[in-house]
Amino acid sequence: MWYDGGGTQWWGWLLGAFMMVAVWGLIIWGIWYLVTSPTRNDTKPAASAGAKEILDMRLARGEIDAGDYDRLRKLIDTAAGQRPSEPDKVSVTARS
Repeated sequence: MWYDGGGTQWWGWLLGAFMMVAVWGLIIWGIWYLVTSPTRNDTKPAASAGAKEILDMRLARGEIDAGDYDRLRKLIDTAAGQRPSEPDKVSVTARS
């Protein structure tokens, strides 16, 4: 009685395609989130850490090499109005 034989209208197909993309997107995002969440490193330097301490931590983690460390340390010292000095308790050696 209610069926007119016309089948699904164009908006039905469009809605179905949109929902299929949304469902697969959520499934893929969920898998990605579960796989990468244990490996995230959300630790950041403390807000009270000064520029020299952050620079020391970057050298310790290997993000910068000894040459960059020396250049940045001198830049920090001159920006602070201090005479460039040797690093405090940090041994800087070039790696071979």
